[in-house]
Amino acid sequence: MSTIYVLLYTNKWYILWLMSNWQIWFTSGAEKQLRKLPQKIRDSANALRYEIELLGPIRFGWKNFGKLGGEENKYHCHLNSGRPTYVICWKVVDKKLKIIEVYYAGTHEKAPY
Repeated sequence: MSTIYVLLYTNKWYILWLMSNWQIWFTSGAEKQLRKLPQKIRDSANALRYEIELLGPIRFGWKNFGKLGGEENKYHCHLNSGRPTYVICWKVVDKKLKIIEVYYAGTHEKAPY
């Protein structure tokens, strides 16, 4: 696990802000699915991955982000608009150790929810 130290300057004071990254693991199935997606969609998935690593699993800025019905700590969001719509699904495996598992990357129609 890596840690980022950010030095902020505010009103003549320096604040050292400690930010721990989340670890993101892809299941073997999700890795295979991701490789089959169009390049533009893979780029969006990589941007989402980077954002989750830095800021955590709750990503309200992404299209149709939401908690998956009835499941605790499972989330999804859309990577594009139109058809076909591609989605990513992930779950928080361990909040204390900050581990997230991506278990699906593909079309909305085949998503496991």
